[in-house]
Amino acid sequence: MIFNLSNILTISRIIVIPVILLLIYMKGSYSGWTAFTLFCLAGITDYFDGYFARMRKEISNLGTFLDPIADKLLVSSVILILTSKGIIDRWETIPALIILLREIAVSGLREYLAGIKVSVPVSSIAKLKTSLQLIALGILILSEGEIEVLPILLFGKFALWFAAILTLYTGYDYLKSGLKHF
Repeated sequence: MIFNLSNILTISRIIVIPVILLLIYMKGSYSGWTAFTLFCLAGITDYFDGYFARMRKEISNLGTFLDPIADKLLVSSVILILTSKGIIDRWETIPALIILLREIAVSGLREYLAGIKVSVPVSSIAKLKTSLQLIALGILILSEGEIEVLPILLFGKFALWFAAILTLYTGYDYLKSGLKHF
């Protein structure tokens, strides 16, 4: 069944992305907190769509296809809007670029491997990487909620760097696994 609970959660994550971006762009306490809340809910659906798919035996080709795309769209679009607003700037563009470039490279690698019927499962470290990316970006979104506490922004930028380190590691891990098939 295409429209099961798991797929609906994944699709809802994709649908809410433009709303989150608009709220981040608007700037203000209300829009910042609303963007943060919606982003957190979208991040939570990333966990529950997979959980429900396994628990309810609803694993589908559509869900398998859309879930990583939804993750990449959410993370990439928020990185770009935060960069355009100057929240991610100067040295923080380096971890942002690492995250974006790794996502593109791994997507291309997965597409190639799928073409030769090789599946590379998502590792637990890659799941941790995604979680850390979502946490870092959530904190950076929260800094748009007119919170005048400097450590929140600093903590978000530190978390972004840590997420980039995990991103490099998991990217290397995928590349190492994929190179065996070239």
